[in-house]
Amino acid sequence: MTHPAQPKASHFINGEYVEDTAGTPIPVIYAATGEQIATVHAATPAIVEQALSTAKAAQKAWAKMTGTERGRILRRAADIMRERNHDLSVLETYDTGKPLQETLVADATSGADALEYFGGLAASLTGEHIPLGEDWVYTKREALGLCVGIGAWNYPTQIACWKGAPALACGNSMVFKPSETTPLCALKVAEILIEAGAPAGVFNVVQGMGEVGGALVTDPRVDKVSLTGSVPTGKKVYAAAAEGMKHVTMELGGKSPLIIFDDADIDNAVGGAINGNFYSSGQVCSNGTRVFVQKGIKEKFLARLAERTGNAILGDPMDEATSFGPMVTENQMNIVLGYIEKGKEEGARLICGGKRADMDGYFIEPTVFADVTDDMTIAREEIFGPVMSVLDFDTEEEVVARANDTEFGLSAGVFTKDFTRAHRVIGNLEAGSCFINSYNDAPVEAPFGGVKASGVGRENSKEAIKHFSQVKSVYVRMGDVEAAF
Repeated sequence: MTHPAQPKASHFINGEYVEDTAGTPIPVIYAATGEQIATVHAATPAIVEQALSTAKAAQKAWAKMTGTERGRILRRAADIMRERNHDLSVLETYDTGKPLQETLVADATSGADALEYFGGLAASLTGEHIPLGEDWVYTKREALGLCVGIGAWNYPTQIACWKGAPALACGNSMVFKPSETTPLCALKVAEILIEAGAPAGVFNVVQGMGEVGGALVTDPRVDKVSLTGSVPTGKKVYAAAAEGMKHVTMELGGKSPLIIFDDADIDNAVGGAINGNFYSSGQVCSNGTRVFVQKGIKEKFLARLAERTGNAILGDPMDEATSFGPMVTENQMNIVLGYIEKGKEEGARLICGGKRADMDGYFIEPTVFADVTDDMTIAREEIFGPVMSVLDFDTEEEVVARANDTEFGLSAGVFTKDFTRAHRVIGNLEAGSCFINSYNDAPVEAPFGGVKASGVGRENSKEAIKHFSQVKSVYVRMGDVEAAF
């Protein structure tokens, strides 16, 4: 019998499912059991061509529709997504291994929020009138054209919507390539958009590995590339896009600081550290994986953290009681286990966890290291798994300097009851998405993105509109033209 996760076909192009079994087979492995639940095929050059030419052809008519009409379709898609939240969440859990307890509230719901928000904004995308005496200039906000979205494996539904919704709201078309690790969810997003009334070809999904991504990024018909991924991948894609003078948004990794001052509410700070390290089993780019705790509360913080981490329920992700799921793949699990060994070797003190869980699937126990120093590997490199590094500090000045001493700059958080200090510290941290007495909230209304090696551009909010559109200015002369001869 076919597994319920098996899609109708590998790709979604021009409004329908499309298959080409000549492409390399990509097995879909369920992280909770290690079993293969579906197969898709990587896009052949013919599939890539079909997707790009279709998206190019569909874009002009889509851009000519009014923003109100485009917005209505996106908002309808949001409604459909919310109605089907349960089934989409089950698929997300099959795709990623994240617990259903989490996917029911964080994935399709976040995707629907993006479709609704940008659907509501679509009619408001106006230019301005600039008076110059009797002459004047007017501006128009225009679509870029054909956009390519390249997704990561940790939030397959959300990323497809975070990229697709603003792109479509602005009148662009999109070809989206999900991660080969999680190929299932974006197909449902494409299907729902068609059902909501989007014209065929406006949002297409093709599967594949790096070479398919490369073919999309380097195609001269493509006007914009939006990637969510690692810093090394980002550098490659950014360089390839620059070659063709394409617009880019790069949402890359981080090694973000979470600073806890000794006046912080301990339970809230522990909750923030748990959200910033163990949600999605640590597979979140903005995670606050360097937890700096002021020395006065260090042992109290660690004791409470160990106690609460002990309450994590590892188990079948389809059971809503489960609160902590597996790593997305066996490979990712082994990478993370390698970092845990490095932490032990380099002398960090293991507080809890530290090994693979004794169960089926790719589970690693939530792991906390204390007495971590700035030069340890686990404090320098992005691990992308459930490994928290707790570092001590004495003064505000010292912790800000240490927090900024990294190539990354995606997120940062501060826990303190002193609001003047909270704003001052956040003001001095080199990061794009920051939190005060909270961590990892990502409402669609707020811009999301990093500084330094963590990326360029912003997703979500009105900022995303600027990254998926361009401004045309028109000078209007009302009188005669003067010329030298």
